[in-house]
Amino acid sequence: MSEVSIPIPEKISAMLEGSILTVSGPLGSIKKDFSKVRVYIGMSEGKIKIKSYSDKRSDLAVLGTASSHLRNMFKGVTGGYKYRLKVVSAHFPISVKVKGSDVLIENFYGEKAPRIAKIVGPCKVSVEGDDVVVQGLSKDDVGQTAANIEAATTVKRKDQRVFLDGVYIYERS
Repeated sequence: MSEVSIPIPEKISAMLEGSILTVSGPLGSIKKDFSKVRVYIGMSEGKIKIKSYSDKRSDLAVLGTASSHLRNMFKGVTGGYKYRLKVVSAHFPISVKVKGSDVLIENFYGEKAPRIAKIVGPCKVSVEGDDVVVQGLSKDDVGQTAANIEAATTVKRKDQRVFLDGVYIYERS
């Protein structure tokens, strides 16, 4: 059985209720459910201990994944995550709007109906000229929202070397 011990940084508090871990920091708090992950999670003396159930290769991989999720939660509540996407159009001018929990991409190749991308979790999406900025505390939510926006503008049945219009991720921080 392998074990990873991750110290809780200053200015961050963590609380474990069953298998739900809540991490709070200066920017806010994140909850993550570890019930579906094949690891044991416990807290003691300002550290979070993650143990695998065996030393099999797959269980050690899950142990590393769980510890990465935990470090990403710590980084999210202290610094946050931000993805920048660029709106590129050569044929028709594309307009991007945020409406509720959806991002509407209008006039993509002259289409009448807007393409819709879902906003995952409590992410903030803003449009600044030709840039779309996705911000949030959870790396999973911010990355999935940016991927949804990028995937909504995939080009079908055309040569992608010629038809380069779309919304593309160009910066992660």
